[in-house]
Amino acid sequence: MKLTFVGADHEVTGSCHFIECAGKNILVDYGMEQGRDYFENVPLPVSAPEIDYVLLTHAHVDHSGNLPLLYAKGFRGKIYSTDATAELCNIMLRDCAHIQMQEAEWRNRKAKRSKDINKMEPSYTMEDADKTIKCFVPCPYGKEIEVCEGVKIRFTDIGHLLGSASIEVWLTEKNVTKKIVFSGDIGNTDQPLIKDPQYTSEADYVVMESTYGDRLHAEEKPDYVAELAEILDRTFARGGNVVIPSFAVGRTQEMLYFIRKIKKDGLVKSYPNFPVFVDSPLAVEATEIFENNQFECYDEEALELIRKRINPITFPGINLAITMEESRAINEDPEPKVIISASGMCDAGRIRHHLKHNLWRPECTILFVGYQSVGTTGRAIIDGATQVRLFGETIDVKAEVCKLEGLSGHADKNGLIKWLKGFDVKRPKRVFIVHGEDSVCMSFAKCLEEEYGYDTYAPYSGTEFDIISGMITKEGIPIPIKKKEYTLVSDVYARLKAAGARLMGIIARSEGISNKDKAKFADQINSLCDKWSR
Repeated sequence: MKLTFVGADHEVTGSCHFIECAGKNILVDYGMEQGRDYFENVPLPVSAPEIDYVLLTHAHVDHSGNLPLLYAKGFRGKIYSTDATAELCNIMLRDCAHIQMQEAEWRNRKAKRSKDINKMEPSYTMEDADKTIKCFVPCPYGKEIEVCEGVKIRFTDIGHLLGSASIEVWLTEKNVTKKIVFSGDIGNTDQPLIKDPQYTSEADYVVMESTYGDRLHAEEKPDYVAELAEILDRTFARGGNVVIPSFAVGRTQEMLYFIRKIKKDGLVKSYPNFPVFVDSPLAVEATEIFENNQFECYDEEALELIRKRINPITFPGINLAITMEESRAINEDPEPKVIISASGMCDAGRIRHHLKHNLWRPECTILFVGYQSVGTTGRAIIDGATQVRLFGETIDVKAEVCKLEGLSGHADKNGLIKWLKGFDVKRPKRVFIVHGEDSVCMSFAKCLEEEYGYDTYAPYSGTEFDIISGMITKEGIPIPIKKKEYTLVSDVYARLKAAGARLMGIIARSEGISNKDKAKFADQINSLCDKWSR
């Protein structure tokens, strides 16, 4: 039994861990890297066709976004997740594919104008995303599930996002059973709509995130409704729009929850019947999924509204923009309004169009309601940039820039420690700290060790851990990424290599087929080689 750390090690995004047990190869998450990338990640220890299972903690793309790429390279196994995560990935992975295909098309058009003969290929296509979704095995919270002989799992609500979970993994080999718990992203308490994190009482080893391991949320929860109402009131009084870059899944629904209450209580005096535009097809679909999973995932306050036949995330004056024509019409309308659009860090999606139309207007407000990774457009704006580049143009930042402080789906340092202390029946022998910035991983690991007596380790990508002996057999080496200038490079050769790796994986698994079929398979491969070796 072996655990290899691949992604989100001394970095916040790109979560990926690899387990070998009972002759099976298992990934826990396979996410995209977002924002600035600091360290090189080791490649997966095996080719994509050799991966048997993926265990997915939740739907955010820094945990799930590379799954269609895995499929494109030959993965044909099963992906285990909660029911709500499977539903959300159904829309989020297709959205990722759509964005990548659009980006490739735009860059290729630009390349033609500059006579660049290289062609950019998206990492994966809509077809890859659609076929990946068919690999999902939706699972309920709280039920032990036998993935295969020697591997059992259970999902526990971790309160970070609809459907988010920590995953208990029981691994058995050579009559030895060990239990590892992967935290996923641990949720903040008292969030709108979703439940607080649930706890797990025993584990041999824990792999836990540390995103906010160096900071504390305010002891007293801010009054988000009152703060948001004040921002809306003063912006509308100036005749401006409030533009909210928001993650389509989770944060958008929370904002709708707050705005419903603001409208119900009449808290905006300057323009009480203000319209609200949700300009994100993904957010619209995600909102429907929230409503479909309300009884399993909503907290008691939201469920109480539902029992009164009040939808907690809709209200008069809400407008859902689906088509590009509907999106463009939002900025053609001079009426003051709220515009909620993705992506939350302003690096893709329709929000960039709304920033282009509103950033330079002093009467408008850009309101940030989520974490902004270093290197993203959103982080630049919130850090005080006076200009940003959008669609090849330089746009002045003259709008008011605000942030709802403390609005976070992540547990803070105390919340992380509280979750870890929940292992009170069997305290973990070792705690691996991942999914945090370099300095945060180190400081949080040191805190847990010196103040709470845990045996901690913050692995770099490439670290290997023998699960039976409890020993680190290989330490990952931090390899900083050198800053590279962007060049338009064809990905077609990479696809060809991936196809070759898939073929080798199939050959490796063909030992048990009949000799007749082996001979037929070999003849087909040789025929293909003859065709392309001319």
